Amino acid sequence: MMKRILSSNVADTVGQTITVAGWVHSRRDHGGLIFIDLRDHTGLVQLVINPEQAEAFRLAENLRDEFVIRASGVVTERGEGLKNPNIASGNVEIVVENLEILNRAETLPIQPFAEENQAGEDLRFKYRYLDLRRPKMQDMLKKRAEMYRRMHQYMDTRDFIEVQTPILANSSPEGARDFLIPSRLQENKFYALPQAPQQFKQLLMVGGVPRYYQLAACFRDEDPRADRLYGEFYQLDLEMSFVEDGEEVRQEVEPLMRQLATDFAGKKLLDLSNLPVGDGQPIPRISYRDAMETYGSDKPDLRFGMELIELTDVFDNTEFGVFKNAECIKAICVKNGASLSRKQIDQFTDVAKSEGAGGLAYITYQDGEAKSPIAKFLSEAELALIQQKTGAVDGDTVFFGADTRPVVNAVLGRLRNEFAAHFNLKKSDEVALAWIIDFPFYEWDDHGKKLDFGHNPFGMPKGGLEALESAMTDAEKLAIVADQFDMVMNGYEICSGGVRNHNPAVLYKVFDLLGFSESYVEEKFGAMLNAFKYGAPPHAGCAFGVDRILMELIDETNVRETLAFPKNGSGVDVMMDSPSTVDAAQLRELGL
Repeated sequence: MMKRILSSNVADTVGQTITVAGWVHSRRDHGGLIFIDLRDHTGLVQLVINPEQAEAFRLAENLRDEFVIRASGVVTERGEGLKNPNIASGNVEIVVENLEILNRAETLPIQPFAEENQAGEDLRFKYRYLDLRRPKMQDMLKKRAEMYRRMHQYMDTRDFIEVQTPILANSSPEGARDFLIPSRLQENKFYALPQAPQQFKQLLMVGGVPRYYQLAACFRDEDPRADRLYGEFYQLDLEMSFVEDGEEVRQEVEPLMRQLATDFAGKKLLDLSNLPVGDGQPIPRISYRDAMETYGSDKPDLRFGMELIELTDVFDNTEFGVFKNAECIKAICVKNGASLSRKQIDQFTDVAKSEGAGGLAYITYQDGEAKSPIAKFLSEAELALIQQKTGAVDGDTVFFGADTRPVVNAVLGRLRNEFAAHFNLKKSDEVALAWIIDFPFYEWDDHGKKLDFGHNPFGMPKGGLEALESAMTDAEKLAIVADQFDMVMNGYEICSGGVRNHNPAVLYKVFDLLGFSESYVEEKFGAMLNAFKYGAPPHAGCAFGVDRILMELIDETNVRETLAFPKNGSGVDVMMDSPSTVDAAQLRELGL
């Protein structure tokens, strides 16, 4: 059988007899000739079937969209005025001599090529194998594969050793719910799918592996959202031995992210060395505290400014009740904010309230005046200082946050993003990267009732055991800083890492400060503790969220669109009907 030629290569075979195969993209009858647009993963090619080829013509008359066919014929130049510049093979066509129907297709339940009228997510995911035929999805799969290739190549050239760690693992408290798997052989005991290869990669360091990496599957039972997959996700996981400073890890992996942003995605990497809270580097290092105080977020989008401006001291002696009773007062200056309608301001007020604000005070500057419902409650000195510190000019609007410091930062941080989206300040062809460093080792839990780990229990606190032993009160514990860091890209956290705790005494102590006994630590982390007793080198590492990076670099708004077979927003695989019930016999065998 003649070798099949791909659509993208047909233009190079003029005068030759070739064989092509693919799906019928469209069929047209024109004056006794039948034209078929044949599609494969590389594009389209036009087939021409003449009535003289009786058998081929008979089959062509019965073709419908998405039939799978194979055709052989001579490649010829198209006539003048008949060429199609929109496809790679648009200057040629194949005059078919033989045609074969490989498979027929029923009417499709979705129309994958109607880009302007796509089916809803659940219907597309139910028929994902059809949805994947779209050029956009084909391109996504290719780009994901290329990103994996670049990651492998980068890590291999830096002498990292790829190691696969277990999928059936032990349950570990890492901030999210585990997926548990009952053991048939060990009754009433359970495996857990790993939330991350954290313990295993640290054990590899103890085992003498100098540099480890893998593109690892991780599993967490967390609620899905636009930037977080449900259940399973993938990360570039790595660890380095004899490292005692997080900066060494950051410098090791930073060039990879630069390459992905520019060479892979073709975007402009912003130089952020002029940031006041950075450290003068193009990819700045910003402390967690500075990020929260300046941007209201530990994952700030730095493609635009609109920083939070401290105004608490401006209102030390104010008579305005809302500001007088507030612990913290900050503002953001929105350029061209005067263009916002009353309705739009009300919508932004609702956003502020959703973050805990009681309302949203603002001042608009027009015609040299400060116009605002609150202006009459403020003194001339206060109004002058507000304009001076915010740099507001005619056409700008200053929005205020007044409450406790955490609430103010949360409210204005959220509004900062919302205003940037409204005024199109987030340029899709730009990438802003930053390292957020010096995270608190401990923080209040979601309910604000007890202390919990800020990132994870495996990090090394700056100051080591001495810093832990001197922390007696909650305030002193909250002041402990971990040598942990995140990388953020355009407002998304794409990496988390840090210097690890390789000292058993320190590991016992970090749990002790939260009220956990040594026996608890030994039960949960016995393998790692025992390993540390036999000569564990200092080590550090990080993990990059592959799906989230790809989402941002290919300008996708939902991370579910970066996978071939994702689950929907409710964590259901509607194509395979998973999760599903199992029969009673299986449950009995598992002792359930």
